[in-house]
Amino acid sequence: MAELVVLPKLGLTMTEGTVSNWRKAKGDRVEQGDILFDVETDKISNEIEAKTSGVLREILVEEGTVEVFHPLAIIADAGEDISALPPAGASGKPPEGEAASSGDGASGLAASDADAAAAEDGWAQHSGGRIKASPLARRTAKELGVELSAVKGTGPQGRITDGDVRRYAESGKHGSPKVKISPAAAKEAAALGVNPADIHKDGRIMKADVRAFAATGEAISESAGQAPASVSGSRSAASARNTAAEEQAVSRVPMSAMRKVIAKRMRESVDISPTVTYNMRVDTSALAALRRQLKDLRKITYTDLLVAITAKALLEFPLLNCSIEGNDLVMRNAVHIGVAVGLESGLVVPVVRNAHLKGLGEISDEVRFLAEGARNNSLTPEDMTGGTFTITNLGMYGMESFSPIINQPEVAILGVNAIVDTPVAVNGEVIIKPLMNLSLTADHRAVDGAVAAQFMQRIKAYVENPALLLL
Repeated sequence: MAELVVLPKLGLTMTEGTVSNWRKAKGDRVEQGDILFDVETDKISNEIEAKTSGVLREILVEEGTVEVFHPLAIIADAGEDISALPPAGASGKPPEGEAASSGDGASGLAASDADAAAAEDGWAQHSGGRIKASPLARRTAKELGVELSAVKGTGPQGRITDGDVRRYAESGKHGSPKVKISPAAAKEAAALGVNPADIHKDGRIMKADVRAFAATGEAISESAGQAPASVSGSRSAASARNTAAEEQAVSRVPMSAMRKVIAKRMRESVDISPTVTYNMRVDTSALAALRRQLKDLRKITYTDLLVAITAKALLEFPLLNCSIEGNDLVMRNAVHIGVAVGLESGLVVPVVRNAHLKGLGEISDEVRFLAEGARNNSLTPEDMTGGTFTITNLGMYGMESFSPIINQPEVAILGVNAIVDTPVAVNGEVIIKPLMNLSLTADHRAVDGAVAAQFMQRIKAYVENPALLLL
């Protein structure tokens, strides 16, 4: 039975997501449980599984940001009629530049008689002056110098696809001689400012040809007619060897969906917050003794202890627990601490909610549960939203100091470093103590240096005398 694949609602607070990285192509066989595509939200990246088996008959949204429940694809048997599965009636809006569909038209996918006629004719349509084209098609058109308004779209409702743009570019209709060029070569040409039409070569232009032309004015396989054949051939051969060496020395790996989210959030944080990092050295002797006393009851980590300590200190210094909205400081009486978890694919920050109300054992259980969920990719958006302060620990890697980046919209983050046995002068004698640096990065718009220093002093007092937590 045919099924309309929609963007799933992955959490109570999720309203939209960015579709990317389709794992299946149109016409591929899909089995229930197969990964179809990736979805990025502002906090997490998820792989979406197929809920039914069949053939991926249509991909309605190649990539882009859409609202939850927006139609994305159709899975059905090879010969099954899918006209009864229009993307109409589902909530959510189409990607930018694409009109919402109502189900009219013979195919069941066109929004109106005009759109249906346009889809049949294959020309890209304008909605409010905008051309309906996938984001990938827009990027390719920019790279190849193609005007989208001249391209016939073969996608749903006449939407222009990446393939449409490439076929149009190769046809020569946009004013240049017909050029056969590989997608990788087209991107390289755009990056190097080379017009593929200037590269005279029998057969398809490859990336090495573009690089050779950029360096010498000639394709690898042909002379440009500007130098003697022997000189031209020598230069082309040398260029080919250099190109081969460069390609062996450099490789490009596309960012994962999670890495894209991380890159975007980190850039935003640096742009938003004027930050200062404060470092303070603390003696962990008392924390080590406490862990030894509790080891027969449960395994307590330094991170567990610091979550409990920080939660109490934040109630005393609420500016470190606030956020900024416009010209307002949003003060909070509850402490929700994010604990950064490093994965092979990137960093995630699940949140221990109401940490100020929880005992050490409860905090320990929750931190362990969230860390396991992060590694198993079983966390929900709710598990990673709503934090008011973040702790990130690099001590296990031997780091002694670093400047963590604030997890927006918070105003501070605490970095935990390695515990190092250090000679210390006490009462005129040198003794060895386990010392650890704590690195606090704070947004100076909300937190002045004196406040940050006092907060760190309070953390130090609790670390060196954890009995104070009982007061």
